[in-house]
Amino acid sequence: MTYEEARAFIDDTAKYGYVLGLDTERELLRRLGNPQDDLKFVHIAGTNGKGSTLAYISTILKEAGYKVGRYISPTIFDYRERIQVNEEYISEEAVARLADSVEAAGQAMLAEGLHHPTAFEVETAMAFLYFKEKQCDLVVLECGMGGMTDATNVVKTTVISVFAEIGMDHMGFLGNTVEEIAAVKAGIIKPGTIAVSAAQRPEVSAVLQKTCAEKDTEYREVRKSDIKDVRYVFENQTFTYKEETKLKPGLTGSWQIDNAALAVEAVQALRDCGWNISDEALRKGLTETVWQGRFTTVSRHPLFIVDGAHNRDAADRLRETLELYFPEKRKVFIAGVLADKEYDYVMSQLTPLADRVITVMTPNNPRALAADKLAEDVKKYNPEVESAGSLRDAVHRARAYAGEDDMILAFGSLSYLGDLIREIREQQ
Repeated sequence: MTYEEARAFIDDTAKYGYVLGLDTERELLRRLGNPQDDLKFVHIAGTNGKGSTLAYISTILKEAGYKVGRYISPTIFDYRERIQVNEEYISEEAVARLADSVEAAGQAMLAEGLHHPTAFEVETAMAFLYFKEKQCDLVVLECGMGGMTDATNVVKTTVISVFAEIGMDHMGFLGNTVEEIAAVKAGIIKPGTIAVSAAQRPEVSAVLQKTCAEKDTEYREVRKSDIKDVRYVFENQTFTYKEETKLKPGLTGSWQIDNAALAVEAVQALRDCGWNISDEALRKGLTETVWQGRFTTVSRHPLFIVDGAHNRDAADRLRETLELYFPEKRKVFIAGVLADKEYDYVMSQLTPLADRVITVMTPNNPRALAADKLAEDVKKYNPEVESAGSLRDAVHRARAYAGEDDMILAFGSLSYLGDLIREIREQQ
């Protein structure tokens, strides 16, 4: 199987949908020798901030001298981005070779009358095989959706579970209240381990603590009062967390202080579990963390930033950051969303801040909302809106509207930001 054939096979498995549950993944992995059982995991769930937290933790562990696997979704630039070891993407050769093994197991399951694995189940199995092959010391594993019934939750060797901020998202799958959603995400907690959480709303914290008590698991939560001396400066933020002073996160956005504090708390839990992580590795790892698509500066003059804000809490945080960093700057926005997301709230919070809004349809995505439909919806909050026929058109228009000292912000679905960033760079 070639890399192109492997990608075609994985794309074809999309016809099996997104099925929550562990039976199919367990059977697939059994046929592949259960590679996950030979690995150790930091398992991360949450609604907003789990990707950034994963990036901080894995970069710190790499700086500490460990071989670290990363499993993430969605990706921004390259399909291979979802499976990494020490921040290097899986090779095309490895994708092809591992997909061949997984396809054979999937076809055997189908021939026996069992469900064929979904695309995410296939990719998760490939990731475990690759991380075992590379002899990773620790794998930082991001849930795809939810927790309890997410394919990643087949793992039994979790060292710590980590919870980024939990809010309202994927309601059709996970529940209609934040408590229901939290209960599903709490399903990754393993008995006798340590669960580390960001500061949560009280009802979420109560759910996580209850689950930990039931599983004899220690619960640790970041306290806002332990985050001190915060210096909010664009691209040069610093803060103190407990005894760790003048920490400098590598990611921008006011919310990254909270994500970085969660990473520091997770590192302390890992230390308590016997992992050797020096203060130097902690500080250097925080500062050198890179995570594309999260308030990422792509170009300057005018300042061009992209961010994957696509739900309520992310919209609130992005608005807070814009008002904090750039209260006086003239702003041009590019927005593209998926039709099945709670995009109206996102638009209501963000588009009133813009002098001009340009809507786009995210390319190559059957769930994308049409640009003209989004523009009609945005008019309720900002009449200075127009739709663009392509990402190239949107970037061209935005640059025509923005002066040297203005800013352009592209936000919404992460699925289009990679293509948009490529377009921005091509037009420089």
